[in-house]
Amino acid sequence: MHVARLHRPLVVLAGLMAALALLTAIGIVADDRTLLGVPIWLKPFKFSVSIAIYAVTIACMIGLLAERRRRFGWWLGTVIAATMLIEIAVIAAQAARGHRSHFNVQTPLDGALFEVMGATIAVAWAATLILAILLLMQRMPDRASALAVRLGLVIALGGMAVGFLMTIPSAAELAQDRPTIVGAHSVGVPDGGPGLPLVNWSTTGGDLRAGHFIGMHALQALPLFALLLSLAGRRIARLRADRVRIRLIGVAGFCYAGLTTLATWQALRGQPLVHPDASTLGAAGVLLTLSLAGAARAAIDTPARVPARAFS
Repeated sequence: MHVARLHRPLVVLAGLMAALALLTAIGIVADDRTLLGVPIWLKPFKFSVSIAIYAVTIACMIGLLAERRRRFGWWLGTVIAATMLIEIAVIAAQAARGHRSHFNVQTPLDGALFEVMGATIAVAWAATLILAILLLMQRMPDRASALAVRLGLVIALGGMAVGFLMTIPSAAELAQDRPTIVGAHSVGVPDGGPGLPLVNWSTTGGDLRAGHFIGMHALQALPLFALLLSLAGRRIARLRADRVRIRLIGVAGFCYAGLTTLATWQALRGQPLVHPDASTLGAAGVLLTLSLAGAARAAIDTPARVPARAFS
């Protein structure tokens, strides 16, 4: 991807997020305030890193669009950049105030800011969906990489949609006349309990952030897998065949989508990611078996002779 074709607002956003990540990392060390048992600047740090990665990825994907669609893609990217900037601004402002940013309706201001965040995410999701449709229609020279980009976008949209499940109020919240919190990351336990290092996913109950995180990063994981296959094709003759790489990427997409679904299903049952029960382990075993079988068939059930050239 030529640098000149990258979407400038998204690249600027990524740069701002890198700077914010540095500042919030300093805040984690220098500011001893905590919220829900973790440093108050941890959430802005995580979101700034995630948004930076997301912005660069979307900028690269907009650059793949044909000339006739690139102007529309530019506007989609600009909308995504603007909504992400608004979201991180709210998260950082609420952290500075010592307030929760998500699910917080304790005061009219808190409730309004949470609604703004919800609206920005919905708009960003819709813009990403339209971009995915454009790329599904787009002809690309390397069919394997094209499939990786398309599958990555579709699975990422599913991962983003898991976030909407977090905003559904519980029965206890609905029973209150004036709830101060509406929605939660955790299922079966309150937010703020024991969690995994850095990500803070609950170790005592379900946590929807796991499926949300895994699914969203299909945007990076599957295109990276396609790149690794292409590089490996320089040494492994069989991987030079389009058909082999396409099938392997299809299997990887199936496995990744299954993993996202599995993590979300596990969370919805109130089960910690690190303490799977027999049903979760059984489903994981089936997913692993099908994925390995699919990968083996993709690699073996092909002609022995493949083109000598490698794809770059």
